[in-house]
Amino acid sequence: LGVLLVTGEPGGVRPLPRWVMRLLNGVINLLRSVPFLILMIIVIPLSRLIVGTSIGTVASIVPLVIASFPLVETSIREVDSGVVEAAQSMGATPLQIITKVLIPESMPSLIANATIAATTILGYGAMAGVIGGGGLGKVAINYGYYRYNLVLEIFATALLVVLVQVLQSIGTRLATRCDKRVQKTKG
Repeated sequence: LGVLLVTGEPGGVRPLPRWVMRLLNGVINLLRSVPFLILMIIVIPLSRLIVGTSIGTVASIVPLVIASFPLVETSIREVDSGVVEAAQSMGATPLQIITKVLIPESMPSLIANATIAATTILGYGAMAGVIGGGGLGKVAINYGYYRYNLVLEIFATALLVVLVQVLQSIGTRLATRCDKRVQKTKG
């Protein structure tokens, strides 16, 4: 969806009809503005349709994936338009521009946003424990909160914090390694 929003806009690599762009923009804007807890509830019918159930770990995957869509659009939009124009002037096809220019050029941002998405999804996954999503959220809710076990509740929370820190550190290192601008200043 993110790639389509950037490439399909007027003046984009592969412009799409206006009604399609309005629909895509509406979907993305809706995903950006709906709090995750509400999104989980709204997509229960979709979860049931796709995975056959509306509760549990498998069902929680559907809203988690949907919540991460808008980040790709943001990353692709950061690519300098001059690079795209240069590829077009050399005769690159829209598919070549997407696969050889837009995605590689946006890779540092995609990795940084994937890191943000992973840490956010980790938090969302913890919230998904409320609907039986499993993981640390389920442990914290079922065995900590509901059974008044404060130690287990704090331990699950601390473990989430450590996981977020590890993911953030790895993501930052990967994004820095992929960024050609950083490599030029070092070399």
